[in-house]
Formats: sequence, structure tokens, C-alpha cells
Amino acid sequence: MNHETPGTEETLAAHPAPARPAPTRPAAAEPLVAGLLLAAGGGRRLGGRPKALLSHRGRPLVEHAVRVLREGGCEVVHVVLGAAAERVRAEARLPGCVLVDNPEWAEGMGSSLRVGLASLEAEVLPVEAALVSLVDQPGIGAAAVDRVRAAYRGPRTLAAASYEGRRGHPVLFGVDRWAGIAAGAVGDQGARDYLKEHRDAITLVDCSDVAEPYDIDTEADLVHLE
Repeated sequence: MNHETPGTEETLAAHPAPARPAPTRPAAAEPLVAGLLLAAGGGRRLGGRPKALLSHRGRPLVEHAVRVLREGGCEVVHVVLGAAAERVRAEARLPGCVLVDNPEWAEGMGSSLRVGLASLEAEVLPVEAALVSLVDQPGIGAAAVDRVRAAYRGPRTLAAASYEGRRGHPVLFGVDRWAGIAAGAVGDQGARDYLKEHRDAITLVDCSDVAEPYDIDTEADLVHLE
């Protein structure tokens, strides 16, 4: 894949952890939808506790988020780290994932999305779409991931989970959309502006019956962790 992703040349630093064996896929395999987990947040409203390292079911929250992507059908998972990246690498067990650092994580979600898409472009397998999820949404499980992943129809696919009619995560970006999404991913907006501009092309996948889209943003939200 040869898409150009603006602004990532100096910031991208991918580190497979640990090294994966060279993968192979049968010629008739279904389209490869890779999981892209954005886990760089510093937890400013949580007293500066990195969200990836919040404890959930006795382990770092990032492990739960990766497991959800895998159980939802994503055989390839890239994880964007930022705040306390070295601690995350040391404390979280993330075998087979590609871990990529975003030194500009404090700028907001946009920079992490750019870095993550650039990392997927370098993936050895032919990734055809990115399924993007957020580390701080433990109420969204494998069933929602599987439903949104199944909405892939081609390289220009745009799809997103919806909850009571409102668009949420995870979101699915066909590979032909990546360059345009990266170009508009600034600040804490992520792909929001791109999705607004292309709202008529988005397939909404109702996940209201299988997931809850709350975020872990404040001390009060910690009640959702187990």
C-alpha cells in the first residue's frame, strides 16, 4: 500500500512485541480488517493516570481492549501508545501486537490516529481496513467489534457502531479512506470532521443491544471498571 499519511514521518516508531512469525494467509481468506487501538491518553481528568494502565479485572485496561479486538475477529492488532509508553510495554502483556509510540500524544487523538494508520500501512499483511477502537471504552465488547467488522464492503467502506441512533465506536475505515482521514486528523478531533463531511457514505451498525459506549474520563467513571 502506498498511501501517504501527512505528519507521521518523524513521529512513527513501531516496535512489534514480541516479534511475530512471518504470517501467511490463504488466497481465499476474507478481507483483512486490522484492529487499531488508540491507547495514548494521559488521563488528565484522572489525576494523570494513563488510561492504558487503569486496572480492569486485575490487569491493565489495554489488555482487555486488545482481547476484545481479537475476540471480535481482528487477527492483526496495532496499539498506539503515548503517556507512560515504557511502563505500558513493561507492565502489560500484549503478545503479537504491534506497539507504536506517538511522541505527540498530548496534542490529542488526531495525532494518534495518524500514527496508527501509518503503522498499518507498514504492516506485512495486506490490510484492507482499519477498525478503530478506544482503550477507555470497556463497555464495548467483542460482539460490537464483530458487527462493525462485518460491515466491510470494499476499500472505500466507512462504517461505525451506533447507539440509540448516535454514531460511536468502533469505526471502520477502508484503506482508500486513510489518506483523507489522516489529513484531517488534528487536535482531539480524530476523524470527526471527515466523518461529518462523508456522513452519507457511513454505514451505521446498531450495537445498542450488545454494548455500552461510556468513556472512562473522570474519577466518577471508574465505577465502570471491575
